[in-house]
Amino acid sequence: MTNKTMSQNGLLIVAPHALDEILGCGGVAAMAAAAGRRVDVLVAFGDGQGHDAKRRESAQAAADILGYGTPQYLGFTENRGDTLALGELVGPIENLLRDCAPHDVYVPFGNSLHGDHKKTYQAAITAARPLPGSPVRALLAYEIISSTDWAIASDGAFTPDSFVEITPALAAKLDAVAAYDFEMRDEPHARSPQAVERLARMRGSTVGFGAAEAFMTLRRRAPVGVE
Repeated sequence: MTNKTMSQNGLLIVAPHALDEILGCGGVAAMAAAAGRRVDVLVAFGDGQGHDAKRRESAQAAADILGYGTPQYLGFTENRGDTLALGELVGPIENLLRDCAPHDVYVPFGNSLHGDHKKTYQAAITAARPLPGSPVRALLAYEIISSTDWAIASDGAFTPDSFVEITPALAAKLDAVAAYDFEMRDEPHARSPQAVERLARMRGSTVGFGAAEAFMTLRRRAPVGVE
């Protein structure tokens, strides 16, 4: 089932780079796709050449594993988030929001260590601002292991208040991570496959789940009569 045939009660994951969408939201994406919801992924940075071309192949392989369609790419030069004008990134995200009308939008945490992550966050929350008629009901920030956890806590720590159980999708998430094997590192590096699984199980254990992904609620809106 393709994105276009799925329910419009969908979600959009805005990722700085290919792989970030899996580390932060791979389980949620798999669970949503299995439930018949539309899942869209937008990757901001990476020009599709050389190393990034290999990442895009892995992004499609991961999407196939998790059950959603082809990610979309903006193609901005990697590691240049600090020099990119915010408006250049906001516009394309706004266009996608109009096209896919997601109820839930997932963005990278704003205080992650990487500059591209910070710029993606700034652009995504700007694009998803609560204008009249906006379809976005929930705006949530996700963590990216070996970036969010490496930021200085005094500058603003990731403090999740929303946990989604991904126990049924954990194996698929780890398979999707394995599709990016050339991007992963050996233990005890923070971005090892073992660390990804440990984080999911730790997040789950804090709320009584076998495994979970954790998010910070940036904004939540509900129509009258909807909890």
